[in-house]
Amino acid sequence: MAQESPQQVVDHLFRHESGKMIAVLTRVFGTHNLGMVEDVVQDAFLKAAQTWRYGQLPDNPAAWLIHVAKNKAIDIIRREHHFRLYSQELAYQLKTEAEEAVEHFFLDTEIADSQLRMIFACCHPALKEEDQIALTLKTVSAFSAAEIARALVTNEATIQKRLYRAKQFLKEVHIPLEIPTGEQLTQRLEIVYAVLYLLFNEGYNSGKEDELIRRDLCVEAMRLGVLLSRQTVGSRPATFALLALMCFQASRFESRISENNTIILLQNQDRSTWNRDLIRRGFQYLNHSSQGQALTIYHIESAIAAEHCIAEAFENTNWQRMRYLYDLLLDIKPTPLVRLNRAIVLAQMNQGAEAIQEIWNIEGIEKLVAAQYLYSAVLGDLYWQLGDSNNASRYLRQAYDLTTSLAEKKLIQEKIEQAEKLHMN
Repeated sequence: MAQESPQQVVDHLFRHESGKMIAVLTRVFGTHNLGMVEDVVQDAFLKAAQTWRYGQLPDNPAAWLIHVAKNKAIDIIRREHHFRLYSQELAYQLKTEAEEAVEHFFLDTEIADSQLRMIFACCHPALKEEDQIALTLKTVSAFSAAEIARALVTNEATIQKRLYRAKQFLKEVHIPLEIPTGEQLTQRLEIVYAVLYLLFNEGYNSGKEDELIRRDLCVEAMRLGVLLSRQTVGSRPATFALLALMCFQASRFESRISENNTIILLQNQDRSTWNRDLIRRGFQYLNHSSQGQALTIYHIESAIAAEHCIAEAFENTNWQRMRYLYDLLLDIKPTPLVRLNRAIVLAQMNQGAEAIQEIWNIEGIEKLVAAQYLYSAVLGDLYWQLGDSNNASRYLRQAYDLTTSLAEKKLIQEKIEQAEKLHMN
């Protein structure tokens, strides 16, 4: 493997270390100084790029960067004007204590705790969901505004507005960088789970035109989930259930897309290519999640994903149990998408007509069919299975027009051609 250039090393470390440094320094200076903290971290990486450009890398580049950031933090504290207002002896004592505190926050044992605190701050309930995701990706995961915009299928100006709005809130309200307790912890964890779930799903079913799976988003969601699970406050059944779900879904990455960027449906996937290590880890997390009495949406969705992993072939899927799990899920998450997926299960149980009726019974289905390709695509597929080529073509064409994904368009086009052949016969 070719040796990385100094700039490549800086870029790599920025992705993997800057979030830690921002979390630790925000713990030192407070969320209201997040802008200043980002400048300190940026300066440390700029100094690294300038110092290392002639190829003289330190033995431990990550430790070098942290040392620079730590010294910059201490310099800022030394420059604070208020120390000059006290007696020389008291000022010296205050500075010494502050420097010791900075040193303490940069201990390995404290860095993970600081990152966790940062995640909770980014997921503050007063922030909009869209702002929570953007702020988490920016400050915890070191995504640029352009990367976030690409990931969330919007433009950079919109992301800049979301980040500005979120940072202004942190600055004005002085949100403490702390881990909530009691009922607040339970409520905040729900938001953290939702953000990680959305982040993973955005990667798993990317809205990007030319990239169906965004592995970087999925990997980041899993990394944050593991970080959460290793801390006392996050070591909970729901955390493990969410991690199990992510592992089961991620195990099928390689089998979902062909070499020519065509979607391979579940029934056509080569199950020997599924990642067995991730499936094994998924079941380990699923076992951990069974402790306690709580039954969350993540428990049920991970159980559904596990059923696919258990079946040796698509034909061997236990659809009866799948319907039972979707019934459970519908009780606590009665969304149109859950009902749509339950209808797909009914169709697999040779109840195609009931499945279509189930979809048409979804509240507001006309608007969903007109605006979201997935509903049209499923309806078109179900009508095709029942031999109704006219309705199949109609809804598949509608789905084709609604999706921006090139891979989805290819798949739908194939189905349209099959429906038209059926009509001609």
